[in-house]
Amino acid sequence: MACKVAGRADNGRTGILAMVTQEVEILSPIQTFWLMTLDVVILNWNGRKLLEILLPRVAERSAVKGVTLVLADNGSDDDSVEWVKTNMPDVKIIELGQNYGFADGYNRALALLESDYCLLLNSDVEPAENWLPPLIRVMDGNSEVAAVTPKIKDYNNRQHFEYAGAAGGYIDKLGYTFCRGRIFDNVEEDRGQYDTPSKVFWGSGAALLVRRKLFLDSGGFDSHFIAHMEEVDWCWRIKNRGYEILYEPSSEVYHMGGGSLNYGNPRKTYLNFRNNLFLILKNQYGTKAWLIIAARFVLDFVALLNFFFKGEGLHAAAISKAHRNFLKDAGRYKAIRKQLMRSVKARQHPEQYRGSVVLDYFLKGKKEFKMLRFKPDPK
Repeated sequence: MACKVAGRADNGRTGILAMVTQEVEILSPIQTFWLMTLDVVILNWNGRKLLEILLPRVAERSAVKGVTLVLADNGSDDDSVEWVKTNMPDVKIIELGQNYGFADGYNRALALLESDYCLLLNSDVEPAENWLPPLIRVMDGNSEVAAVTPKIKDYNNRQHFEYAGAAGGYIDKLGYTFCRGRIFDNVEEDRGQYDTPSKVFWGSGAALLVRRKLFLDSGGFDSHFIAHMEEVDWCWRIKNRGYEILYEPSSEVYHMGGGSLNYGNPRKTYLNFRNNLFLILKNQYGTKAWLIIAARFVLDFVALLNFFFKGEGLHAAAISKAHRNFLKDAGRYKAIRKQLMRSVKARQHPEQYRGSVVLDYFLKGKKEFKMLRFKPDPK
């Protein structure tokens, strides 16, 4: 289906340097001649209410010469696109024509852009003041950095981190994801304990600055994932190729969460369990990938029983469906894995926790990041 791209205002595509120079007293040669361009890309589907509340704030806090605000619409059937055209004519609009899901929607939108950097921003995110310069400086200063994530806090409880990303994401030896500031359902208060820039395993797709060409050349998000864990999969894939993902705490955003699927939605449970198995199969180097998947089937079954005995049968059924569909598609993903393993340059990552957060959290009561005694490499 054809895509439509509406016009944009001329934001001076070579002007990000002006923003950076305001923030830095002494400029490096790279910063002096840096003429990169950046698009802040919001993927929308029937999000009129969110856009009315948050898009003006995003526009105001991203109003920097050289930065363009882009709305990529996933075939909305409400009047969100018309509202933006009428009320915010400076926003560039890409109409994708149908709902491609979160993963492929972003892939298609970024393929239609020409900027050097793209900041993927959920429609339910509000950035803080001065959020862009710290992210840009990090990306500009190191060509080995593929992506940068800001500090992500709870929109409704701004003293606390937010579930999806917090202060940067990690993964344990069995493929369970967690964050500095959030392990399973325990979300920490932001007391400044994670205010050090650092390398992380993954950055949240709620707010993630990426190198556009590298993102696309590496395959972008896996469209089969649809939504959920697609950013973890991409970050693992790109780290295997030798690039880094960084967390920059001086940039903050506030995330509502559950904008696409509510946290209690069985569909979300299905995608999380299925996609978690796929990303292990695709990215875990060596034969131990199969051992990890076998262990995950056992642990996932325990989770299924837990849902069942709590009377949450729909979530139990979602896990069962996730396993069935994983097995159905495993053959195709084995072929993808074989191809990806050829490009692996980094077989191990210090940002992968060698312990088990399941055992630490549920059996040992370690509910905060500092209790893990996990010290990944600093920035």
